[in-house]
Amino acid sequence: MSTSQPHQTSEIVEARVHRAPRWGVFLGIGVAAGVILAFLLTIGGSFEASVATQVSYPFGQVFGFLLLWTVPVGIAALGLVALILERSARRRERIVLVDRESTAE
Repeated sequence: MSTSQPHQTSEIVEARVHRAPRWGVFLGIGVAAGVILAFLLTIGGSFEASVATQVSYPFGQVFGFLLLWTVPVGIAALGLVALILERSARRRERIVLVDRESTAE
């Protein structure tokens, strides 16, 4: 049984380098902002019975309903911010030379 030595190749290529925002972080902050906004809106609301319908909604139900609206808005807003930051970072990208190595048997 013979063992073969790995064959290594090396070449110099151009690569584009730029800073990019981490999308997960921005979207996570959007979710957190939506939850905080829903909580603040829920605290600021009135839980007395409506004059027209004589119905009163509990804190949890109001909070849950507001989450349905504020979380997607927070995700969309911070996603838009991340997209704008990524587009502006592409304008400042640099082209550098890198040494690309590959090994094959």
